[in-house]
Amino acid sequence: MIKSRQIVFHYYNKHRHSCAGRNPQKNDTIYKKVITMKQPAVYILANNKNGTLYIGVTSDLPKRIYEHKNHLVDGFTKQYSIEILVWYELHENMIEAIQKEKQLKKWKREWKIRLIEEKNPNWIDLYETII
Repeated sequence: MIKSRQIVFHYYNKHRHSCAGRNPQKNDTIYKKVITMKQPAVYILANNKNGTLYIGVTSDLPKRIYEHKNHLVDGFTKQYSIEILVWYELHENMIEAIQKEKQLKKWKREWKIRLIEEKNPNWIDLYETII
């Protein structure tokens, strides 16, 4: 269960003045509902299919992946341009997430690849599915 959830409405209208002073409506020209959530997650990034892998843990997955993609984080992922989110798993609490991260880091590479390919055989970037 998600402990903290914030629902943010972003909307844009061709005639911005028509939305002034009121809440966005579904019939506005463009209406987008974005749910941001703070929930512990373990994730695997890659630089390409079967490429270099990075395993991380965070309490805010969309924010953290954004930081990797925009090279805002110094270190391994920036140095090797590792920015494709190929796998992630949400957890109830940070202790569980950290335990899973440590477990995955001990795995053989072939096990990690199998884990990724079970749910993402084409190694597509999953970032768009979490924002």
